[in-house]
Amino acid sequence: MRTASVSRDDLFAPPMLQLVDDAQGGARYWPGFVDADTALRWFDVLAARADWRHLRRPMYDRVVDVPRLLANYPVDALPADLPLADMLARVRERVPAPFSSIGMNFYRDGQDSVAMHGDKLHSLRDGHPIALVSLGAPRRMLIRAAADHADRVAIDLMPGSLLAMSHAMQSTHEHGIPKVRHAAPRISVVFRARPPVASP
Repeated sequence: MRTASVSRDDLFAPPMLQLVDDAQGGARYWPGFVDADTALRWFDVLAARADWRHLRRPMYDRVVDVPRLLANYPVDALPADLPLADMLARVRERVPAPFSSIGMNFYRDGQDSVAMHGDKLHSLRDGHPIALVSLGAPRRMLIRAAADHADRVAIDLMPGSLLAMSHAMQSTHEHGIPKVRHAAPRISVVFRARPPVASP
C-alpha cells in the first residue's frame, strides 16, 4: 500500500499530488488548499451551525446508526450564515464542475467512519468529479481498486486540504474512512454534480 502523508506545515509540500490516474483526472490531492486560519474558522462555524442529522438505515436484517452526523444543502439554497458559498467558489477554481449539491460528514471521534464504497453513478452527472474539503483533525482515507483491492493508497487528509475524485473512479475504485482508536473531530465537505431532475 502506498501512503501519502503531507503535513500542512511542510514547507516543501507539493501544490498537488496525483494519487490515482485515469482519463478523467483520477484522484488529485491539494494539501494546502486553504490556510490554517480559514480552515479552522470554517470548521468552527459548520460544527456549531450546520443542520446536523443523526440517521439510521437498514443493514441486512436490522436498522443501525449511521456512524457519523450528516448535513446536506443544494447549492441554489445555501444558508447565509455558513461559509459554503465561499468554499464552493474556491473549490471551483481548482476543480471546475457544475456542482449542485453539498453534503457534509461530521466524524465526532475515531469510532465515526465510512465503509469502503464508490459513489452511486446514477446519483452523479456523467463525467464530473467529486470534490472533498477536509476540516478539523486529520483522518486517513483508504483508496483501492474495486476489482481486486490492489493499487491501494492511504492518504492522510489534512485540515484545509482538497481531494478530487473522477466520475470514472467511482466504478473502478473504492474509498473509505476507517475507524481508529483515537481521533479529534473532523468535518468533510463534499461537492457533487447531481443529474437534473426530470420534469413530470
